Amino acid sequence: MKTNVKARNLELSDRLRSTIERKLRRLDRIAHPEAEATVELITNASHAADARNVAEVTLVSGADVVRSVSAGATPVAALDLVIDKLERQVVRAKTRPRSVRERAAEEATEVLAREAIGTLDDPASASTAQRGHASPRVTRVKHFDMIPMFEEDAITRMEELGHAFFIFLNAESDQLTLVYRRRDGSYGLIESMVGATRRRR
Repeated sequence: MKTNVKARNLELSDRLRSTIERKLRRLDRIAHPEAEATVELITNASHAADARNVAEVTLVSGADVVRSVSAGATPVAALDLVIDKLERQVVRAKTRPRSVRERAAEEATEVLAREAIGTLDDPASASTAQRGHASPRVTRVKHFDMIPMFEEDAITRMEELGHAFFIFLNAESDQLTLVYRRRDGSYGLIESMVGATRRRR
């Protein structure tokens, strides 16, 4: 497996790099032969001791792209946690039929496109309207606890649920945000802008 390693606020020693590459070999048995992993280790001195080090890993395995993030007391501890998550995600991606994944991506794209032009219709509502009832009605309501989280956590949660999109309260902007999986395996964001200032990147 090809491995790219980055470090922020900590020294990336040869020993640490070797440890990272050795631990990532756990994924060799389930990943694509030409898989590529990008690892970023971040140390945040202001965080609690048990969450001071963050490991972010993006794994491109064939047509699948999985990404996960975890925090720990040390860079290696954070890496162990994130590899555990990635193992589950890779296995889930391999066992789920590709037609299901493609259909989910297509459905998400269609829903988002209709939402953008204000023509989101429920099939049952559409058939009711065709029978002469002009007013659509809500047939299902879901409630969610909007716990603030970062984009990486939202992506991880979306992948764990096996969904093509996920709505969350962005911890950075304090705005409702929708993350969705694009057809090329990358991710897109739709941010609410009512009364808000666009977040600079």
